[in-house]
Amino acid sequence: MPLAQLLSPAQLQVRLNQPRLVILDCRFALDDPGYGARSYSEGHIPGAQFADLERDLSGPILKGVTGRHPLPNTQQLQDQLRAWGISQDSDVVLYDDGPAAFAARAWWLLAWLGKRDGVYLLDGGLKAWKDAGLPLDSNLPSLPRGDFSGQPDQRLLLDAQQLQQRLGNSELTLLDARALPRFRGEVEPLDPVAGHIPGAQCAVFTDNLGSDGRFLPTAQLQQRFATLLGDKPVEALVAYCGSGVTACHNLFALSLAGYPLAPLYAGSWSEWITDPTRPVASGD
Repeated sequence: MPLAQLLSPAQLQVRLNQPRLVILDCRFALDDPGYGARSYSEGHIPGAQFADLERDLSGPILKGVTGRHPLPNTQQLQDQLRAWGISQDSDVVLYDDGPAAFAARAWWLLAWLGKRDGVYLLDGGLKAWKDAGLPLDSNLPSLPRGDFSGQPDQRLLLDAQQLQQRLGNSELTLLDARALPRFRGEVEPLDPVAGHIPGAQCAVFTDNLGSDGRFLPTAQLQQRFATLLGDKPVEALVAYCGSGVTACHNLFALSLAGYPLAPLYAGSWSEWITDPTRPVASGD
């Protein structure tokens, strides 16, 4: 069974009263950081708790050093996971508005800490839930404190120095999850420098989804990543994006396709450009 797992709205509905179930609402908007909390308070899947990208799933920004969403402190993250009621044997369901960009970040953090069984993304997110006519709730749930304890898997991380040393390696596959205009350097709405890391390929994370907003079938995902990899070894693949969030979507989709979990350059583009000596490319 691949590490990445999906639940449909109907599958989640029948599990809502499961005693070990923890649901996290990961809605967020990069251009409106308060959007997720407001939306959650207006209505969420029954029993869901709110996980904020910047407060809960990221650490503090160090100007000129980190990217926009550095990884959280592991002890603080584990304490928050326990506060949400997550234990070693919990089933955890993650969702956002639909594309799963922010839910996938939570999935990756759990995998990084060793929680790799019983963690699901809601396929199609809240949009699919509402489209199915399923109910929303505005109550704030209270779950017993969990006992989750994990250990960061450093094999799943790459820092800027390690990545820079690999740039000349002909086996490297470097996937950039951002939209093509940002990859090319034609526009840059979020960061002060436009472009991409030299040698990267544009692998827009939304291309993991069909027109219905749900993940593509396994065979189509396999074809997508086989094309991106070519004859290069999957063991040399590295994922990044603007700030280490949507790259997790590609890592989830890779896992759905049956590939092993590849490393994340967590600082991503917004960290890469803090050092003007690091190379920058533009165009295709």
